[in-house]
Amino acid sequence: MKILNRIDFTRHPVIATVLVFVAVGTVMLISAGSGEFPLSPSKVLAALFGYGEEFDRIILIDFRLPRIMMALFVGMALAVSGAILQGITKNPLASPDLIGVTAGASFAVVLFLTLFSDENNALTVSIQWLPLFAFLGATLTALIVFALSWKNGIAPFRLLLIGIAVAAFMQAGTTIWILMGPIYQASQATIWTTGSIYGANWSQVSVLMPWALLLIMISLMLRRQMNILELGDDIATGVGSMVQRNRIILLLISTGLTGVAVAFAGGIGFVGLLAPHIARRIVGPKFQSMVLFSAGVGALLVLIADWIARVAFAPIEVPAGVWTAAVGAPYFIFLLMTQRKKGGA
Repeated sequence: MKILNRIDFTRHPVIATVLVFVAVGTVMLISAGSGEFPLSPSKVLAALFGYGEEFDRIILIDFRLPRIMMALFVGMALAVSGAILQGITKNPLASPDLIGVTAGASFAVVLFLTLFSDENNALTVSIQWLPLFAFLGATLTALIVFALSWKNGIAPFRLLLIGIAVAAFMQAGTTIWILMGPIYQASQATIWTTGSIYGANWSQVSVLMPWALLLIMISLMLRRQMNILELGDDIATGVGSMVQRNRIILLLISTGLTGVAVAFAGGIGFVGLLAPHIARRIVGPKFQSMVLFSAGVGALLVLIADWIARVAFAPIEVPAGVWTAAVGAPYFIFLLMTQRKKGGA
């Protein structure tokens, strides 16, 4: 990252974006070959194209690749969600997990599983409805936080403190529903409180991927509105932008991305905070450049975290959210200290 900082990619953001996605592809290849049954890069590529030994194809296609694809799209969704939130609030501390949006989505997911599970722990409705529940939980939580934070505008630290309080309330509700629901949910609680890609399958990926890609594409289509909002409400209104309408639309996109990620991977923290900051430092604040680079950085963070979670302490698996928090928490403290020096408190 220090090497990248020495190069001015703000004039050539496409090059930076290509490089970060090359890094993503490299980590995906390394992760695909790592595990109890190691596969060389040549074997991984052969299995991907339908060649090689059948055992290698089973290990890769049925077990490792769904996790890798899940990590890829979860990281992209959380990163873009954070980039949008930071843009519409003009708050460098805003991210889905820190202002309670992730906790709201987690609450809705646990509620869904509690209400629609039978005595055999099987869902009585299609899993296709799970992202919708997570989206509603994330959106309602975001609206509550924004409403409580509003006082002649949204002050960064007021938003953060109220978000933390609402997140704590939602986490308490999640615990209550886990205790009221089937016993098996207690063992799965860490999936939504810490975040893990464990148990990902192609059925989940097939639901997550189109939602994530669609919402990211819509956010890119709104790049002009986002760039105008970055200039401030007065200037945006002066050039004819419908500020409040655009802010609400972008908020819905952000919460939708968070909801669909949390629905299948739980509350993987700090990705929505780290990725936009890294992107802004390297490619600048222009939204279309920053959001694509953020998506790549977010994917890279979650892919590396899941790879470490899977192989570092095998056969014991540490949730991926632990590793993103290990990096994100010190960075968050650094940001808080920076904001205090600037008089943000």
